Amino acid sequence: MPETFAPLPQHRSLVDWLQQEEKEVWDWFADKEKAAADAEQVRLSLLRDTYRMDAGAHPEIFREIEAACTALDLKAAVHVYQAQNQTEPNAAVCCLPGEAHVIFSGPILSLLSADELRAVIGHELAHHLLWRMEDGAFLLADRILHSAASHPGAEPAHAHSARVWRLATELFADRGAFLATGSLEAAVGGLVKTTTGLAQVSAKSYLAQAEEIFSKSKPKTEQFSHPETFIRARALQLWVEEDDTLEETISRMLDSDDSLDTLTLPQQSGLAALTRRFLAHLLEPAWFQTEAVMAHARQFFREFKPQADVTIVSELADLPTPQREYFAQVMLDFCAVDPDLHDPPLSRCLEIARELECLGSFEKMLAKELKVKAKDLKKLKEALP
Repeated sequence: MPETFAPLPQHRSLVDWLQQEEKEVWDWFADKEKAAADAEQVRLSLLRDTYRMDAGAHPEIFREIEAACTALDLKAAVHVYQAQNQTEPNAAVCCLPGEAHVIFSGPILSLLSADELRAVIGHELAHHLLWRMEDGAFLLADRILHSAASHPGAEPAHAHSARVWRLATELFADRGAFLATGSLEAAVGGLVKTTTGLAQVSAKSYLAQAEEIFSKSKPKTEQFSHPETFIRARALQLWVEEDDTLEETISRMLDSDDSLDTLTLPQQSGLAALTRRFLAHLLEPAWFQTEAVMAHARQFFREFKPQADVTIVSELADLPTPQREYFAQVMLDFCAVDPDLHDPPLSRCLEIARELECLGSFEKMLAKELKVKAKDLKKLKEALP
């Protein structure tokens, strides 16, 4: 059985980024008076929109709650509700200070065995555990990320960050389902019943199905409209088995993508830092530092200063092709920004494009965007060191 039950690296990366880069937003969401008002609103909403269960009328549910709390070492008051006017089977949790409010919806309770019910409860209580860690830092991050993603002015990085966060959170909570029961089959069975609405499922068969998918491809969450179930089942199995490829596999599932349109906020910041270093190296030759070139560079980064960086090109060479082509596009700007420089910028950029292993793409950009003729490109390449 795994010994570690901790937030995923994706959680840590996003929390650290928000605390460092969006401190004012973080502090606003952390306001205690606002949190207290929100808590009262949640309590009122639960009373208005649900049926509240108690141990006297529903002892079987509270037995599983007690067992799950013991297994997870959770010390909190747990309240249980059945949502009204909801037809889809599901479960959710509202986390308030010292209180976990578990809400069942649809026919979920009639579908689950006792072990599966405990697993579903363990999953929801794991959310509560995560939200209470580090003085509520992960709950704040959850609220900030989803609020940003739903804003009309949200950029792709906001939406992608919220998606990665949501799925990482579900993977963490699935581990709580396993820890509450000690049974992979109960955890996966509860998950599959919740997402399919079936009263009878085979967790073993579904795990084999998920393994077959991964054996034939390298699926990522954005490739499917409803990808989470088989990804979550496979990720949980790898965690339970303490597979050596766990972190690499989860990273590939969640946030390892070639496209610039699906970077998380920390990844976007990392790319910006690489861009700054790359420009500083590209413009290091004194002849390249004309007034027009430097003015253009400072539109990218204020207080910009060119300097040699002996490792940056080799670091970029390891990036996926779309990201290397992004740096080729950056170079294209600096080939054209000062026409008085004539050929030297082209020669320097061609040499770097060769080192980045994107020379072919860069040549096409030069031909299409700057109308550089093939014979002129040939001469420039022949003169490269």
